[in-house]
Amino acid sequence: MLDDGAVLDELLAAQDGIVARQQALAAGVTVAGIRARLASGAWQRLLPGVYAGFSGPVPRLGWLWAVLLWAGPGAVLSHETAAELHGLLDQPGSAVHVTIPWSRTLTPPGGIVVHRRRAMAGIAVPGRQPPRTRVEETVVDLTQTATSLEEAYGWIARAVNARLTTVDRVGVVLRRRTRVRWRRELTEGLGDVAAGCRSVLEMAYRRDVEAAHGLPTAQRQVAVSRGGGRHYIDVRYGRYATRVELDGLAAHPPHRRFRDMRRDNAAIVAGEAPLRYGTADVVGDPCRVAEQVVAVLRRRGWRGAPRRCRRPSCPLPGTHDRVG
Repeated sequence: MLDDGAVLDELLAAQDGIVARQQALAAGVTVAGIRARLASGAWQRLLPGVYAGFSGPVPRLGWLWAVLLWAGPGAVLSHETAAELHGLLDQPGSAVHVTIPWSRTLTPPGGIVVHRRRAMAGIAVPGRQPPRTRVEETVVDLTQTATSLEEAYGWIARAVNARLTTVDRVGVVLRRRTRVRWRRELTEGLGDVAAGCRSVLEMAYRRDVEAAHGLPTAQRQVAVSRGGGRHYIDVRYGRYATRVELDGLAAHPPHRRFRDMRRDNAAIVAGEAPLRYGTADVVGDPCRVAEQVVAVLRRRGWRGAPRRCRRPSCPLPGTHDRVG
């Protein structure tokens, strides 16, 4: 049987050196003992009722444990903080996000964002410490705090393309939740993510340009090496040596313009026809984009039959066809 000191040591080791007041008391440390440790500098107070069992800088995981212990039983790291732990973010966020049961309310100090949920069962990754929401739960959480559909869609695409989750798992979470902003758009977008789309603009191209007009199915996010680095082609019709780059921003800073110029030049040198479209083209006039892509594909050997979409002004020949 472990003595009190060993119990405390095991607790500190399991929680990256962090302990809650109630845990310390349960491990046999007296109130006077806690005060003495704090007064001597052996321990330091991080949050109300939460201590670091050491002096000096507190590592990132230590702070995350401190927030969890402050938040109380059942708390899990979520949103951007869970994304950080899952590898969806390159850098830690400015705040620590934690989700707690709906029955509790907390007033967080600066640097902590508290979320409340009614259904907490099954949202955490089993056995992982510190506790954090599953990847698909994290992704759907982030779609709901996103400031735009583009940003929301990007979270799903990032997680699926990194093979951290699947569209099926994300779909289960979307269906299970009672309230979801952009539910229809996000659910419809899962198929586009599965096809390799990484943005709302790529999704719009796939649906409104490619599928709606009967174009051949392209490869998406094709990796090519150039100058010792790797570049991803948004849309590539490899058999017809044609690529399409989709730019979500209406204007690029100078270094982006030169990068795009070099990329287009490299495509021409490689014998491919580069086409470039922005949001105003793909969303505002997808029929004209389709007409141009068809013209290039035709010159490069495509013998398929494009079709008019349901837009009355569509310039492509043929009858309106319903795209399933």
